[in-house]
Amino acid sequence: MRAVVQRVASASVTVNNEVISQISRGLMVLVGIGTDDTLTDVETLSNKILSLRVFSDANSAMWKASVKDIQGEILCVSQFTLMANTTKGNKPDFHRAMSTDLSRQLYSTFLERMRQRYVPDKIKDGQFGAMMDVSLTNEGPITFTLDSRKFEYIDSASGNNSTKKVKADKENLSKHAEGESMPEGN
Repeated sequence: MRAVVQRVASASVTVNNEVISQISRGLMVLVGIGTDDTLTDVETLSNKILSLRVFSDANSAMWKASVKDIQGEILCVSQFTLMANTTKGNKPDFHRAMSTDLSRQLYSTFLERMRQRYVPDKIKDGQFGAMMDVSLTNEGPITFTLDSRKFEYIDSASGNNSTKKVKADKENLSKHAEGESMPEGN
């Protein structure tokens, strides 16, 4: 999973000339989901976004507070174009982006996990699959790109290999999509 995280004074999403979601101070997060992303990627990315210290603390010391620390809001927007391959030619290749139905499920799980780890009302969303106009006032400007694959989340010393982990996570995602609860710790 990839994310572009921007510290904002405000942000909003408009669909068909109607504002469907908006936040005040907090984070604007564009989220791209790849074909091989799993629940482990959801865990890694949601934890990092909620813990990333991009705000000043009460003493105005920069890089000391997370969005949770300042009780900020988060506006998430699904953004398949973050998975584009632009290395060949001039036309983006989106084969690395997860299919719509699976991506919708994993994105929904991502939002659910963010709400479980923070104040649910402070996690806002765009409209999956819609043509959205996103407006924001970037504070700083402060912008980060995150990629769940750049963080170590597989303990090679424990004997886990990535193939087994990906398979297990995809099975858990399928069960979750069918209405079963997600196992704790995923």
